[in-house]
Amino acid sequence: MSETSPSVDMLEPIEDVGGAAQPLLQVTGLTKHFPVRGELFSARKTVRAVDDVSFSVLKGETVGIVGESGCGKSTTARLLMHLMKRDAGDIVYDGLQVGRALSLRELRRAMQMVFQDSYASLNPRLTIEESIAFGPKVHGMADGAARTLARELLGKVGLRPENFANRYPHEISGGQRQRVNIARALALSPRLVILDEAVSALDKSVEAQVLNLLVDLKREFGLTYLFISHDLNVVRYISDRVLVMYLGEVVELGPVDQVWDAPAHPYTRALLAAMPSSDPDHRTETPPISGDPPNPIDPPSGCRFHTRCPFAEPLCANATPKLTALDTMGHEAACYMAIPGSGHSRAPAKETNRERANPA
Repeated sequence: MSETSPSVDMLEPIEDVGGAAQPLLQVTGLTKHFPVRGELFSARKTVRAVDDVSFSVLKGETVGIVGESGCGKSTTARLLMHLMKRDAGDIVYDGLQVGRALSLRELRRAMQMVFQDSYASLNPRLTIEESIAFGPKVHGMADGAARTLARELLGKVGLRPENFANRYPHEISGGQRQRVNIARALALSPRLVILDEAVSALDKSVEAQVLNLLVDLKREFGLTYLFISHDLNVVRYISDRVLVMYLGEVVELGPVDQVWDAPAHPYTRALLAAMPSSDPDHRTETPPISGDPPNPIDPPSGCRFHTRCPFAEPLCANATPKLTALDTMGHEAACYMAIPGSGHSRAPAKETNRERANPA
């Protein structure tokens, strides 16, 4: 292969095994508990950071993950990337079970991650060009081809290679460093990119530029995104579906417009109500949710949100609601108020077989 043609020298992405209908990523029962050191004779306790999380990511879509700080968003991302060991659960990439049919080395090529701290993500002793070229070289690409590819990718993310290739991370701004991290993630030709608060540390003008860049790169390279953020406006702009987490569990999942227009879980409603408004006549004057999240070491029984929920009933404290499909459009929620026939006073009536067969 010619080292003067980086488009030819890019690493070949891992082959699409199952076609467009097969999810690119399937996560089932993902669990991570962190042990907490207690007193000498006290019982051992654990922080239930991620508790039985299941979801899928379709090829070519962007799934947003939202929730309060400490809900398990970033831990989920690190478990998917195998930056920490999971306690339980299965991760299937394009039909191949990670660790069995798909090795960790292959997974790291197929799935890359962009972190929130753009400076800590880069080696301060490597130039920008060397940082981007490092991954392809580890996977067998010649040094010259890897450097040529790095320069091409710098251009793709809006940085002139003649100006930035030989600089060091401390010599460029935060927005420029995040562009470098995006270029570095793309250098291995991944199909899935996990973006963990990738624009949170940027000012709004730079944030908008990076978001537009991500949209353009997704279209050009045929990428799939898992986008983690606490900024609901950003999530709505970039996502096709949104997953809402609370205290280590998934409480709602569905198409982003449907979740925004008709949130089924009271926690989702509280998050949306807390969004800042630029209209002075529609400012939030009363808190949409009261109290602090419960201690993840000893979470409440039943629905973990019931201690802060204004609609909680005894049922909510006694049994844990399961994520249940609410329609045929993929909208799901783990709330007894949304589950037909659950026994909650606000729950819709359960359809009979006759009503399902003869809708009005």
